[in-house]
Amino acid sequence: MMKLAAILSIAAVSLAPDPARGAEKPVVRVARDIAYLPDGASENKHTLDLYIPEGIASAPVIVSYYGGALTAGDKKQQAFVGERFAAAGIVTAVVNYRLTPAVQHPGHVEDAAASFAWVKRHAAEYGGDAGRVFAIGHSAGAYLVSLLSTDERYLARQELSLADIRGVVPVSAFYWVERTGVAPDRDKRVWGVDEKAWLDASPAHHLHSHVPPTLILYADGDDPWRRDQNVEMEKAMKSAGNSRVQIAQISGRTHNSIWSKLRDEDDEVASRIIAFVRAQSGTTSLR
Repeated sequence: MMKLAAILSIAAVSLAPDPARGAEKPVVRVARDIAYLPDGASENKHTLDLYIPEGIASAPVIVSYYGGALTAGDKKQQAFVGERFAAAGIVTAVVNYRLTPAVQHPGHVEDAAASFAWVKRHAAEYGGDAGRVFAIGHSAGAYLVSLLSTDERYLARQELSLADIRGVVPVSAFYWVERTGVAPDRDKRVWGVDEKAWLDASPAHHLHSHVPPTLILYADGDDPWRRDQNVEMEKAMKSAGNSRVQIAQISGRTHNSIWSKLRDEDDEVASRIIAFVRAQSGTTSLR
């Protein structure tokens, strides 16, 4: 039923050309509201949209998670993400996941793991390469992909491992839940009130030498506490023996515009993500 629903919901859109691909205007098929868990049609938000560049095979795949403090957001507002990367020849999944107050941690990251596993297992059906699946996210979504790629328990429950993630791009994430700006200052329904649980929910407390290749991006306009966390995380990852980490501060951006400007053809963040996917995929071209 899930595959049939996807077929029925496919639409075609014409996108602006990607600068790296000349004047060509690719056609992208959009498969909407694919259930990645059996209850996907319910209010639990277990659905994703796939943006599929037409005429490709074995393309890299991005799985994208939106921000919203784990309390707000919907994939309907994230079409620009799928369109931007599909225009560069990358099959892109834009994911819905359950939000607080419907769930508390670890419900959000459990959904992230389930959706990633679905994409991994079905990528080839949509022109993607299951061996080149990347996870990206913004803000709270960046936190989710960071936790997914450091704490091995969540993918293990899906019978996957961290080696199944080809690369990770957290954009304006946070990594220490117990610190100022995160759990102590937010809705206690997200992580609860147990400070030990806050530590366990923090990507920075699950570091080791086999974290997937990671590109950390953040805005010069992010709050100081968030900028500090990003800089410190890069150092902590390297101290844990992970040399496959890069970091960049994006100038002239706010916490929101570092993500919303992905739709712009000359956007630095989009260009960096595409270059990262290309490098980690071992190819100079995504087509």
